[in-house]
Amino acid sequence: MHPVTSATLDEPTIRLNSLTGLRWWAAFLVFLYHMLVFAPLPGPVSRLFEQGYLGVTFFFVLSGFVLTWSMRPGVSTSTFYWRRFARIWPAHIVALLFAIPVFYTLGAVQEGSFLKPFDLGILLLSVVLLQGWWANPAILFSGNPAAWTLTVEALFYALHPWLSRLLVPLAKRGALIVALAAIAWAFAYRAGVVFWPESWLAHVPMPITRVPEFLLGMALAWAMRSGWRPSVHPLVGIVALGLVVGAIVLSPVLPGLTTFGAFGNEVFTVAVGLAIVALASHALRGRRSLFEARWQVKLGEWSFAFYLVHATVIYLALRIFGFQDASWRNLLWFGLILAIDLVLAWALHAGIERPVERRMRKWKDARDRRAAEAAPRPA
Repeated sequence: MHPVTSATLDEPTIRLNSLTGLRWWAAFLVFLYHMLVFAPLPGPVSRLFEQGYLGVTFFFVLSGFVLTWSMRPGVSTSTFYWRRFARIWPAHIVALLFAIPVFYTLGAVQEGSFLKPFDLGILLLSVVLLQGWWANPAILFSGNPAAWTLTVEALFYALHPWLSRLLVPLAKRGALIVALAAIAWAFAYRAGVVFWPESWLAHVPMPITRVPEFLLGMALAWAMRSGWRPSVHPLVGIVALGLVVGAIVLSPVLPGLTTFGAFGNEVFTVAVGLAIVALASHALRGRRSLFEARWQVKLGEWSFAFYLVHATVIYLALRIFGFQDASWRNLLWFGLILAIDLVLAWALHAGIERPVERRMRKWKDARDRRAAEAAPRPA
């Protein structure tokens, strides 16, 4: 397929380090969420950490934004797909091999255990990133349980070249209309599931239900590439994220927030879009934010590797030491496991993710050059 072309695509874009830094905190939220299965903290703190799953929503919106922000003319669809494959699959396979002996057993599985009987067929679905299309937890969370999100990302990657062709002809107003449509789609779907739980909507494969988050990120990025520069301070976006999480935490105990809680992920999606746009606009005006600190950017670069290994380390600790009763002493476990995860994330990022991706991209670029040189030239 021919690459997308547009005059706007020719304009250079800057690297948005603040979004890389913020990505680390999204990964950290997911870490806090999963730590509760091993070492919960007392009272409302655990309830707060239970919302850490929302970090995944941030990843999905950011994925659409970053892919569209960094989109360049002249990149064919096949090259885009190869680069995405090189970006996630090598690290995924290494993390999967690390996870299998932690989550699987060849022996009998006791009732209530997180262990699963070894099943090569199900594991192969995880290898090719198809496990997320099943609602059955034994399949959805097969292999490396955290990798279900890669099924969703794989769908996003498949759709991006095609959705880009719809966005690129649009000016900023059209892109913002698409962003609003994505938000409306997300809320409409959630309303259908909440108010008609027995309808067919409850059976839509999960990856499809997350497409609005990706589309929102894409539309916001294209609006900004088309000249949209909203005057929103980054603090507004961060406060919005915090307020939404707080409201979700309180929704079970405050009657007025019950319905809000049912739409918590969708409201958080809007807040994520606001935070991303605010940070990006701030950077485009030449201003720095706290999220651009070198250590945060570095952790943001490791965040994919961190995400891939964090749950495996947590469940390995659970398998060895057993469930810990809720206690503030568990903060020691938080610190220890976080440190182990960071070391493994660095090793996976520096040893596999980055170097293998570079080699795979160079191989494809060299192959494309040879094909271009061998192509017949017009007389």
